[in-house]
Amino acid sequence: MPTFIYLMSLTDQGIKGIKDAPNRRAESEKRVADLGGSIVGSYLTMGAYDRLMIVDLPDGDAAAKLALNMGTTGNVRTTTMRGYSGDEAMDIIANF
Repeated sequence: MPTFIYLMSLTDQGIKGIKDAPNRRAESEKRVADLGGSIVGSYLTMGAYDRLMIVDLPDGDAAAKLALNMGTTGNVRTTTMRGYSGDEAMDIIANF
């Protein structure tokens, strides 16, 4: 299953309501599961982004739906990247 990396920045609304983070996490887990995926890891980060989430999803359409869904909450802005495992990368390199 493809892996996607979401870099998230909290909006003003998101930081004001940060104490609701446990509920937001549960909602994220449900959204990912509803899209047929699973959360591989989730991290509070320091620097340009406030949170990083690594998710396995069936395809790019599911990844886009998740990003759009997170955006509609008004709590975060996302940057999404497709991640390739070491084996996937070696296969791509060997076959280009």
